Parts: sequence; C-alpha cells; structure tokens
Amino acid sequence: MDLSTFLYFLIASMLLTIAPGPDIMYLLAKSLADGARSGISLALGLTTGLIFHTTLVIIGVAAIIQQSPLAFAILKYAGAAYLLYLAWGAFHAQGNLKLNAVNKSGSYFKLYRRGVIMNVLNPKVLLFFLAFLPQFVNLNSNSVSLQIAFLGFIFGLQTLVIFSLVAICAGKVRDYILNIKNFNKIMGYVQGIVLLLISLALIIS
Repeated sequence: MDLSTFLYFLIASMLLTIAPGPDIMYLLAKSLADGARSGISLALGLTTGLIFHTTLVIIGVAAIIQQSPLAFAILKYAGAAYLLYLAWGAFHAQGNLKLNAVNKSGSYFKLYRRGVIMNVLNPKVLLFFLAFLPQFVNLNSNSVSLQIAFLGFIFGLQTLVIFSLVAICAGKVRDYILNIKNFNKIMGYVQGIVLLLISLALIIS
C-alpha cells in the first residue's frame, strides 16, 4: 500500500468516525452522565469490537452473513434486544444516578464489556467493514489478509483516539453542568432515548 492510499484511507476513516452516529452519540451521553473515564472505557470496548469484525472479514464470514438473510436477522435482532435492555436500564435508573460518585474499576470493566457487545452484535458494522476495507487493498497481492488486518487496526486506533477525545471533552463539560437541577434524571432519560433510537434504527434498517 502506497502512502497516498494510506492517507486517503485514514482521512476517510476519521471523517466517518466523527460523523454523527449511534456509537458516538451514546458515548457522548455516557461521558456527560458519568465522566470521561467511563466514556473512555466504553470507547475501548467499542473499538475492541472492531477487531472481531475485521477478523470476520479476513476469514470470509462477513460475506457469508451478507448472503444469509437468516444469519443477518439473528445478529440484528440480538443486537437490538441488547440495546433495548440497556435502554430499559437507563430509564429505570435515571433517578438514581450518582454523578459525583467515584466510579469503580468494576464499573469501568462493565462499560468496556458493554461497548464490545454493542459493536459485536451490530451487523451493520460488519457489512460496512466488508464494503469499506477491501477498497484500499491490493487484491492482486499475496498479503490481502495482512492488509485488511492492518487497515482494521488503523481504523480502530483512530476511532479510539477520536472517541477518547470526545469523552474527555464531554467530561470537562460535565464538570460545569453538574449543578443543573435534575441533571442526573435528564442524562438518564437522554441515555435511554439514545439507546432506544439506536435499537429501533437497527431493527428497521
């Protein structure tokens, strides 16, 4: 891969990452509610999920899922059900959020795990990778798999950097708005609504 192709891929990846989408919107809501560290934990989980999708593209499973309506539907509805479960939890807990409390390492791991599951169960990410990554690969080369793995790594790395910056900025803003009346309830509703919208978008897509 030459330098110009790599730079084109990097720029395209960054533009796609910062475009308003379900992952970044939920990350923003979570960071505003629970702080930058929680947002970064979620971002780590979301980007870890990209490893799963990259691997599936390399071994060809993504193409099989693309050709199998049943497999795609199972993955899609499983992801939607998980998001609805998270939305229910956000609505249910909206009056009990402790925004000034120090988050524990166990909570950070739960957020990381949540990000991984959200990404893994989203077939749209898988199909996106299947369509996007090969556009920048030399298909006549003997190292197609290695090229795809490298591109998946770079995509995940820039996503982690951008998502982490979003989480940090949201965390800074959070410090100034903690004193807003009923802010914990508002952010609980915001998280629930965002998750509900993501799940509905996944179902009807």
